[in-house]
Amino acid sequence: MILVMAGTSDARELALHIRQAGYPLLTTVVTDSAAKSMDEAGLPVLTGRLTADALVELVRERGIRTIVDATHPFAEEASKNAIAAAQEAEVPYIRFERDRIAIETHPLVTFADDYEQAADIAAERKGVIMLTTGSKTLHIFARKLLGLTDTTLVARMLPRKDNMEKCEELGLEQKHIVAMQGPFSKELNKALYQHYHVTLMITKESGKVGAVDEKLESALEMGIETIVIGRPSIEYGTYFGDFAGVIGKLNELLQEA
Repeated sequence: MILVMAGTSDARELALHIRQAGYPLLTTVVTDSAAKSMDEAGLPVLTGRLTADALVELVRERGIRTIVDATHPFAEEASKNAIAAAQEAEVPYIRFERDRIAIETHPLVTFADDYEQAADIAAERKGVIMLTTGSKTLHIFARKLLGLTDTTLVARMLPRKDNMEKCEELGLEQKHIVAMQGPFSKELNKALYQHYHVTLMITKESGKVGAVDEKLESALEMGIETIVIGRPSIEYGTYFGDFAGVIGKLNELLQEA
């Protein structure tokens, strides 16, 4: 059996390709909405965050032969847990990650190594800042931007109860919350930027499926400055950016077994 650590739409598609290749599998996701998506696709799924120890136990209980890590490019902890678990359980680890988009040098684009640096840059620029990086690291930006003179923080995130509670705890006003489920078209992105009079947009370099293209292109076409946060640097080892590479590696590994 193959364990596919998923959570994105392309991870779901990869799981379907693996099953079509004839391999029994189990998927894992973090949220109930992601689990529903897997269930609707007819894929077996476990819901919840898994530590490295929990993954090792799962591998041994289910007879997992390979871990395919197809988690979000910014799910750094999940990937590190998967790598550690594969080493401990002595099973192969394969990383699938959507290809990076090519972001050309542009006078309106500033690159940041991490969230902290992005928040510092935003604090220097001030203005109306739209944050499109989700709720997980919202506290970093709230700490440095809320209450700052000549600065308004507008946060876009999934419409979940826990996200709204986090916004309330951090002091982010309701009128500055965009609670919507993507993906977002260029037209919708532009409408949101225009509605809030955005002067600076912050995004992550997630790749095509993460819709960073639309966010970035929309901002640049409107003359809006953008901060792009680079992906975390992790030594994955066996890595593929397409489904065929993953399937080919699985065939290679299981033929050797």
